[in-house]
Amino acid sequence: MIADSLSVSFAPLVPWALVIGLGILALLVLALGWIRGANGIVWRTAALAVLTLALANPTLIAERREPREDVVVLAVDRTTSQSIGERTERTDAAVSALEERLARLTGLRVKQVTVRDGGIGETTEGTRLGAAVREALSDVPEARVAGVIAVTDGQVHDSERLTGLTDAPLHVLLTGDQGEQDRRLRVVQAPSFGMVGKTVTLTVEVVDPATPQGEPVTLRLSIDGEPGPDLPIPANTRHEIELPIDHAGQTVVELSVEPGPAELTLENNRAVVGVGGVRDRLRVLLVSGAPHAGERTWRDILKSDPSVDLVHFTILRPPEKQDGTPIRELSLIAFPFRELFELKLNEFDLIIFDRYRRRGVLPRLYLKNIADYVRDGGALLEASGPTFAGRLSLARTPLGEVLPVNPTGGVIEQGFRPKVTDIGQRHPVTSALAGANAGPTTEPVWGRWFRQIDGQGTNGNAVMSGVGGRPLLVLDRVGEGRVAHLLSDQIWLWSRGFEGGGPQAEVLRRTAHWLMEEPDLEEDDLRAISRGRSIEIERRTLGDTVPPVRVTGPDGSEVSVELEVTQPGRARATLDVDRPGLYRLSDGEQDALVAVGALNPVEFTDVATTDAHLGPMAEATGGSVTWVSEAGTPSLRRVSPGRTASGRGWIGLRENGDYVVAGVSLLPALPAGLALVLVLGTLVLAWRREGD
Repeated sequence: MIADSLSVSFAPLVPWALVIGLGILALLVLALGWIRGANGIVWRTAALAVLTLALANPTLIAERREPREDVVVLAVDRTTSQSIGERTERTDAAVSALEERLARLTGLRVKQVTVRDGGIGETTEGTRLGAAVREALSDVPEARVAGVIAVTDGQVHDSERLTGLTDAPLHVLLTGDQGEQDRRLRVVQAPSFGMVGKTVTLTVEVVDPATPQGEPVTLRLSIDGEPGPDLPIPANTRHEIELPIDHAGQTVVELSVEPGPAELTLENNRAVVGVGGVRDRLRVLLVSGAPHAGERTWRDILKSDPSVDLVHFTILRPPEKQDGTPIRELSLIAFPFRELFELKLNEFDLIIFDRYRRRGVLPRLYLKNIADYVRDGGALLEASGPTFAGRLSLARTPLGEVLPVNPTGGVIEQGFRPKVTDIGQRHPVTSALAGANAGPTTEPVWGRWFRQIDGQGTNGNAVMSGVGGRPLLVLDRVGEGRVAHLLSDQIWLWSRGFEGGGPQAEVLRRTAHWLMEEPDLEEDDLRAISRGRSIEIERRTLGDTVPPVRVTGPDGSEVSVELEVTQPGRARATLDVDRPGLYRLSDGEQDALVAVGALNPVEFTDVATTDAHLGPMAEATGGSVTWVSEAGTPSLRRVSPGRTASGRGWIGLRENGDYVVAGVSLLPALPAGLALVLVLGTLVLAWRREGD
């Protein structure tokens, strides 16, 4: 539709000062004539007026205007909380009615946007309706915005983004019921990390408008899938819970509360918290039985690890040696036997005996304490020298009860290259070592050793072998603890680069960290990692077969997943999922937990319908808030700027009248010929009048 508009513009033929000056002079002369009552003064006035107007050169401007459509944004909330109760049906009905009524209004363009939850693997911050409306209006001039209509439950988590966006009316159609109540569990504060062996403090709150403040509510705990104690906590009050961190790696804590007297959903009655367990400083006690070439190898490797706090003692002189040396000069400091092996024994994460033998320095009682320490969860590494094969061997002490190898009495003195055994190729401590043998008949490329202690009756897993396939490095679990036994004292040859050296640092590092229960070095383990919409499953085992893994989803559904062996001791599979939440995995022996997507979605923080977020903005823009469950979907009207934009049963959209100029025509209002005729005509009439 084309609308015309006329206006007048002046382009004076002489400067405006001259035009104004002539006009003033003419007025003075005419005023004098009027005062004296001269004949023909009217026509003289007309002549001067025409002359002045001609000098001003008036021009008619005819604009051809093209109206521009106003824009209204229809924002529809389709997030998860909108599926509660009858909200979905009310939303569908309201949107359908609005679309029909908007289609009947002329000069209006509708931009409809749908707000959804963030997908699995995406960062979700709840209902981002403000961002959706702002994006829809990003290319719309303020002069063309007719209004914004939001169909939602009112739980908008970025409502501040609507502030100052437009002064057009904001109309909110709420799909829930007034006075809704719901119980929810809120995690107020949760640490991301905690020290192993200590506790962390978790602050939670059970928010329930239908329950009196302080009334006990039962909170159920589950740590790493194992049910914990039920705790009574006060409702509507923040409560602190102490959680133990028993191992390194992720500790998954599930919390849930019983249903309240009024519930909209049970999804927000539970929460999941992940706390990473880290070790502060790994305390290692290294006891060397005698100075030897390999002693510095142990010390250098342990001291190079910034996470290790090393205490090292070397026994330089046996007590039975009598040479007249005063007792006070036998050592720089007194050997703290009782403090180390009785009072503070459990403070160490790992004890290493390097070529130690019975010399009367450590009484049998202390060696028994070490054996009990291992059974209760401690870690022991025995690096044996030739004395392990003799009558002074540690195998003949209470410590021999936890060692995986018994000596035969033989010491093999010949060159050999350590090899990774078949089971060692599956074990994380020795798998994929640089330069290792690639097969049962392939020799490794690292240097030789020249001494091995012969042993028998091996418990545990021999991950490395020496002369004739005899066990060289044996790893074992004893009670709650772990033991590693190295039956040679010549690993130092690798550190010196003999015949090219070998991976001594990696072998000793992995062994020490396996003993201290590093999660990444577990040989029998089931783990899962969330990757967007997929779960990557990995099974580590020392066996030849891998059973299928049963995966239980957050909705209780189960699926069996077959794993494919990708390398010795490891099998993997990938499972695609379409629902966020906590997944449980089990193969009958090992269990694992993995969280997909947001553990505690912001969308379910509060699901009661409210006008608290959008109501003030609707009022500030002259808009309205309508509860469709009570008033239904309002009718639509166009209103002029500044007029009331809502009333009983109706809402208004601003009619801005914006346009663009499609064309302009210029036409002189007083052509020169016409001006000359008018001036001469009026002067002739004035002369005749004066002649009468």
